[in-house]
Amino acid sequence: MPQGQPAVVPDDGLSTRARRDRPLLIVHTGDGKGKSTAAFGLALRGWAQGWPVGVFQFVKSAKWRIGEERALRTLAATGEGGAVTWHKMGEGWSWVQRRIDPGAEPAEAAREGWAQIRRDLAAQTYQLYVLDELTYPLKWGWIDVDEVVEVLRTRPGRQHVVVTGRAAPPALLDAADLVTEMTKVKHPMDAGQKGQRGIEW
Repeated sequence: MPQGQPAVVPDDGLSTRARRDRPLLIVHTGDGKGKSTAAFGLALRGWAQGWPVGVFQFVKSAKWRIGEERALRTLAATGEGGAVTWHKMGEGWSWVQRRIDPGAEPAEAAREGWAQIRRDLAAQTYQLYVLDELTYPLKWGWIDVDEVVEVLRTRPGRQHVVVTGRAAPPALLDAADLVTEMTKVKHPMDAGQKGQRGIEW
């Protein structure tokens, strides 16, 4: 298995192994497609390593059935890899909707979702957290950005966290260890084509 070589080795007193095994805060952002898909790919890798995985979706409706959820639940049921727990806090809000009432029910659901993540991080419940579309409640002011950054920066143990969504706040990007920006070059929706089964869900 090929392994990348770092361009710089910091003088931090850590061994190569200790430095390699540090928990990562990962952000997938940008206007291009694939942010959540990449995060669920990490969830599959975590499952294969036997890690407990927690998926928290912030703006997907509980009624939506996405392919990654079905696949990961099916894999988790085999007992061969790690356990996978799936939470949906949203009520179907998405980044294209403009009429957001901060006192509305979706905001409360998002805040409770974040409160559960805080509890799980403190208890070290999972080894990998997928915080899918967390950037939107941060952008809308439903959840405090500084609080999220501080909690994620000071989380105990070896807990990896991946956050997805457009317009990730600068403070989150600064705190992250790995940031990938998905850039849209071309998309079928530009030509009027709606999302389709097997590609978008």
